[in-house]
Amino acid sequence: MKKPVQKSRIPEDKSFLIRELKAPFFDVNWHFHSEFQLFVVLKGKGTRFIGNHMSSFKEGDMVLTGPNLPHLWRNDQEYFQIDSKLETHGIVIYFPDHFLQNAVFELNEFSSIANMLYKSSRGLEVQGKTNREITQMMKELLKMEGVQSLIQLLTILEKIAQSEEYQIIADAAYTNTFKESEKDRMGLVYEFVMHRFNEKIALKEVADICNLSESAFSRYFKSRANQSFSDFLSSIRINHACKLLQNEQLNISQICYESGFFTLSNFNKQFREKIGKTPLEYRKEFVTSF
Repeated sequence: MKKPVQKSRIPEDKSFLIRELKAPFFDVNWHFHSEFQLFVVLKGKGTRFIGNHMSSFKEGDMVLTGPNLPHLWRNDQEYFQIDSKLETHGIVIYFPDHFLQNAVFELNEFSSIANMLYKSSRGLEVQGKTNREITQMMKELLKMEGVQSLIQLLTILEKIAQSEEYQIIADAAYTNTFKESEKDRMGLVYEFVMHRFNEKIALKEVADICNLSESAFSRYFKSRANQSFSDFLSSIRINHACKLLQNEQLNISQICYESGFFTLSNFNKQFREKIGKTPLEYRKEFVTSF
């Protein structure tokens, strides 16, 4: 049976931890932890969840998440097939919220890094030339030890801090209201939806997973995810449709049904509401950009 990549704790005698991840798929568990995390995808694609934000990810995706910000890089379903030959590859750095005994947050010399790390409480997506330079630096850091490795990490953080090539991911109003004990419950909901989003899903089915009534589950999910369950499900379906629209061999009707919509009119309506254009307009724009 395939095993996903699992997160390791930072050893007590280390100021940070860097790992190279190679596995059939990334960690399937929706989770959060007390460390900062810088993660770059070198190989693999799927759907990324950061706080209350969802988007596709592929090779080159780089995100810095602050402490206790829920996240998940969930590979596409094809990665989980028994006969799949697909692989994932990434590099992750963990460093604690009391990094360098809080010196980073207290000394003038680190003010730009401190400001950037505060912003990472909503997640930062690093793009462009900065992304490419830091990816190379992370590869180099894998081979470094001692003081040299710490200097390299600080240089990476300073490069992000001085760059204008990053975007904040989660909404300004987002706050993590989850308790540690709720990780498994929400993880099961995410896993269920990612397996079944292209089918008809009754609210009772998802509520039963959490051992809640339908009304209690609706209140619970909205209070934690800052959106209704139906909006969450619709976003996943639209995100999948966007991927399929990049394949010119599939017609719009096929994509509609394969994404979990049961009428073309509803698909077009929801797609326009979330993306700001029709599926056909989205496809034409994607094709002309390549």
